[in-house]
Amino acid sequence: MTPAVLVRGLRKAFDDHTVLESLDLEIRRGAVFALLGPNGAGKTTTVRILATQLLPDAGSVRVAGHDPASEPDAVRRAIGVTGQFAAVDDLFTGRENLQLMADLHHLGRSGRARVTELLRRFDLVDAAGRPASTYSGGMRRRLDLAMGLMGRPEILFLDEPTTGLDPRTRRALWDLVRELAADGVTVLLTTQYLEEADQLAERVAVLDGGRIVAEGTPEELKRRVGGGHVRLRFADPDDVARAGSVLPAAVTDPATLSVRVPGEGFGAVREVVDVLETAGLVAVDLSVHTPDLDDVFLTLTGKVTS
Repeated sequence: MTPAVLVRGLRKAFDDHTVLESLDLEIRRGAVFALLGPNGAGKTTTVRILATQLLPDAGSVRVAGHDPASEPDAVRRAIGVTGQFAAVDDLFTGRENLQLMADLHHLGRSGRARVTELLRRFDLVDAAGRPASTYSGGMRRRLDLAMGLMGRPEILFLDEPTTGLDPRTRRALWDLVRELAADGVTVLLTTQYLEEADQLAERVAVLDGGRIVAEGTPEELKRRVGGGHVRLRFADPDDVARAGSVLPAAVTDPATLSVRVPGEGFGAVREVVDVLETAGLVAVDLSVHTPDLDDVFLTLTGKVTS
């Protein structure tokens, strides 16, 4: 099957500043794909090129089988776009914003039914007659996403869609993305939130300095980084020192009365417990840290997430 998005050797520069360099990207149809990177990594520029808003300097791009540069209308018919900031008209009501999109898509009589359907799906029925200026941030984001879906796109570009939202609203939007994926919509999600990529994406590409520095499933990327460990906390500084001497490769932190031992899984925990019992040591707390996308991000980019 032809990929929903296929990019090879993409390059884009603004004056003497190169934003994208030799970018390769392939997204299968029906997948949720996360493009993860810090500010300035090139995420939004990538989306703008795919959505026909910018022309690349070099490379080949296919979206739904079409070239955004030479076949922009065909690409626009296949996609929906939601940017970092909700692109709604504050003077219009929620229903009027959606009806405007229906008119732009030339939906005719079916447009009204589609507006009603989207208001219901995005839990905006009660607010449909109110100006968008009265909406909360989460409501505006839901309205913006509904507008992007008016034309029933094959592919949806979500450029940092949950930026600035509270955790509850963010999770509600995650549920909506999952519903879209279940309906067969291909979703390209750009984000700085590691948990977001972990929760939603089938595959993740880490973008840094305009290049893809790693790509794979979330689990594959975590395995590449490693760094799993068992963390112990003791009540007595002497116990910390003794544990550090008997546990292999242990790293002690006297200030927090803790000891970190490299290892993953049940086997590592059992080995640590056996050593402690033999030494007559009792920890007041034991926890297991498995690598997550925060570890991946920090290791690959040298940056912490926002």
